[in-house]
Amino acid sequence: MTSTATTRVLTGITTSGTPHLGNYVGAIRPAIAASREAGQQSYYFLADYHALIKCQQPELVHQSTLEVAATWLAFGLDTDRALFYRQSDVPEIPELTWYLTCMAAKGLMNRSHAYKAAVQENTDNGADPDFGVTMGLFSYPVLMAADILIFNAHKVPVGRDQIQHVEMARDIAQRFNHHYGEHFTLPEAVVDDQVAVLQGLDGRKMSKSYGNTIPLFEDEKKLRKKINKIKTNLLEPGEPKDPDDSALFQIWQAFASPEQCAQMRAAYAEGIGWGEAKKQLFELVNSQLAAPRERYNALIANPAEIEVVLQKGAQRARTEAAPLLAKLRTAVGIRPLG
Repeated sequence: MTSTATTRVLTGITTSGTPHLGNYVGAIRPAIAASREAGQQSYYFLADYHALIKCQQPELVHQSTLEVAATWLAFGLDTDRALFYRQSDVPEIPELTWYLTCMAAKGLMNRSHAYKAAVQENTDNGADPDFGVTMGLFSYPVLMAADILIFNAHKVPVGRDQIQHVEMARDIAQRFNHHYGEHFTLPEAVVDDQVAVLQGLDGRKMSKSYGNTIPLFEDEKKLRKKINKIKTNLLEPGEPKDPDDSALFQIWQAFASPEQCAQMRAAYAEGIGWGEAKKQLFELVNSQLAAPRERYNALIANPAEIEVVLQKGAQRARTEAAPLLAKLRTAVGIRPLG
């Protein structure tokens, strides 16, 4: 069991796409801020094994790994303080996944939201319920449990759709502890309702699956073009507008100070034109992304620098994970004879 003197907080980032504004506001920015808090040890990992569940495009997984790692580093993640590593560089994780798989009840996996959604879609389409369902998708919660339990994380910040998987990790850990002794801390899901969920270009949640994202590190010209595509209503300049019903204002809030938000609310009430509102939003967002964009581009051009950081993180991660795995091997009966 780990000491509770320091709270261990773990976050995984799936490497299956290009980071966008929603990722930054909803996950990257608050996580980097939290990693600087006293009394907290943060673990941030590139979840490339998880990416394989839905993405069978090797070059996309590889490129996304580069882009996601560069993004976190460009925004100033202190990798001397936080552990930053690639999931596939820590072989203790898949080993632990197997031990946990042998403890995970199939009935528990049957209740996974992702699996149930796939079965429901097949049923609705008149197909076999398990058509296209791989064991990767079915047992995804076990791999997630291993990610969490390998470091005996206390807290796991997640969206509401992932709470169930953290609870499953607790269930599996409890069952392992019951059979083999107290080895695992029971993790707790943490949902921060204050973290913004950004709307995309079409007014729906910004998501790769909707194709409505604003990539974080587009050049200025492309960023301006994307912001100009954000859906607005037909109200003319001079007509009062409702900021609380505006994707533009929602993104503004995520980047602006309280004073800037108050000023923009007043501008909406006075009938600011959508063109002017988009121009000001571009200037605000671009001013905050300019320096990280420069750092990001330098990192992308020098992937070997990123690799050095990841290997250093993996070494630290394995130094922590290996002693636990040694104890678990002994606990389950896998140990030298004689």
